[in-house]
Amino acid sequence: MSFFEDIAAALDTEGIESRVHDDTMFVPITSDLEIQFQEIDPHMPAANVYIAAADVDEDDENFEAVLVSVVFSVDDAVATVARHVATDQVVTVLRDLLEGTDERIGDLEFYQDALNANLVRAEVGQNSELQVLVEVIDGLPSAVVQFVAVGESFEDLIDQAIDELWESDGEAQLSEEDRARMFADLSAEVEIATDEVLDLGVFTDFDRLFDVISLAADQAEDWEEQLVPFDESEFEEPDVYDIYGADADDDADLDEEDDDEDDADFEDLDSEEDLDPDDDADENFGTVRDEE
Repeated sequence: MSFFEDIAAALDTEGIESRVHDDTMFVPITSDLEIQFQEIDPHMPAANVYIAAADVDEDDENFEAVLVSVVFSVDDAVATVARHVATDQVVTVLRDLLEGTDERIGDLEFYQDALNANLVRAEVGQNSELQVLVEVIDGLPSAVVQFVAVGESFEDLIDQAIDELWESDGEAQLSEEDRARMFADLSAEVEIATDEVLDLGVFTDFDRLFDVISLAADQAEDWEEQLVPFDESEFEEPDVYDIYGADADDDADLDEEDDDEDDADFEDLDSEEDLDPDDDADENFGTVRDEE
């Protein structure tokens, strides 16, 4: 079998369709996107991997295939396809969340995190938010869902901290850049200090994911009331008693007594005279038993 035939057979086992035309293999990822394998060596298994638009003809001037990797085995080819399929599923779920295409989340407005493109947030309850991180975990597209509640108004805490910071400056001259950096650091610290996080799980079934998000939105206010900050100082550490201490001392005393007894036994043995097992034999030597 040729390299492409081996790849096609392996993809078919995974339930992924493919077709070969001339020296190129086409693997559809979505209706708009496909992976293309092009053999680059007639003697060894090797192929360039391209991502291309599926609905554009090769003769079209707008056609563009982007080289993304090179594979040298069937396993590499299958793994490459699986990775791109998973990535496309991640993008699809993120788009559904941001655009609210599912009616179960129609009342929520998700927005993308400024630092992590795979993280989306939506405000729920009085002062909380749902966070959904969609990414590929162990080769599977997955969504990590958290309910984050803030015990007090975050904006009020920030305003209070800013006022205190301005008052404490005194005669110190800080540039606007320094102030902005200090405010950003302070905001991060306050946010970390006041957030109460409820982990809702990791989901690979995205239909169930939307059910969970819908339920979380309905339960948001109840969860806010129950998620109170945990102050360790309010809980005294339990007294720890050495329940084995007395037994350990007793065992030590017993061991010491056993050692004393052993020493005494050795002394008794040293004081006794050695018995010669041949003495009895010498006394009986020459004794003749009368025969009847």
